[in-house]
Amino acid sequence: MSLSPSVRPPLATEVTAKLRAMVHSGEWPLDQRIPPEPELMAKLGVSRGTLREAVKALAHGGMLEVRRGDGTYVRATSEMSGAARRMYQDHTEQHILEVRLGLDTQAARLAARHATDDDVTALRLLLSTRDQAWKNGDFEAWADADWRFHEGIARASGNPLLHELYASFGAVFHQDLLRQRRRPGFNGLPRDGHETLLDAIDRRDQDAAVASVNRNLNSCAEWLAE
Repeated sequence: MSLSPSVRPPLATEVTAKLRAMVHSGEWPLDQRIPPEPELMAKLGVSRGTLREAVKALAHGGMLEVRRGDGTYVRATSEMSGAARRMYQDHTEQHILEVRLGLDTQAARLAARHATDDDVTALRLLLSTRDQAWKNGDFEAWADADWRFHEGIARASGNPLLHELYASFGAVFHQDLLRQRRRPGFNGLPRDGHETLLDAIDRRDQDAAVASVNRNLNSCAEWLAE
């Protein structure tokens, strides 16, 4: 019995997959310009037309942004993040917070079950960095550390799909934090959803972890409604 030859995917599809992997791995950082066309053509061994077709596919998916006369930039680490980033622009802070409530509580519950000692140590370091940045008035670093803490909880959940969904909030979360920080009465170092959450995760107390998230996000919702 003869075996039918395997069907090779179109070259543009292969190149798209390679570019996607470069973005996803962090080889090309978020918001940075990717290498110019001649360099990529030489590296991948493809024509300009094939490369442009692959870039166009990732731009359509929201991962890349082609700026005429300037270059191509990384806008998201996956198509899911790119699509979510566009969607969030059409929704209110309240809508986003309500979705986060579902994701955060599940991430907290799973992290209390699956987080390793190394996860807990890394998360405590992020909280220390966040606290010091706030006290120093370095609000960009404060927002970045706060976001990376929450993303770290999602990663520690052990569910890669939940983590990817959560990571799609990155740009919106960061921008919202910096915007909210300017409002009178804003507390930049809440313990609920942070230190108390991490303590609960360290104790493997799933209910306490969820309760800490609920208190923090419900407090945020009330504050936004004022």
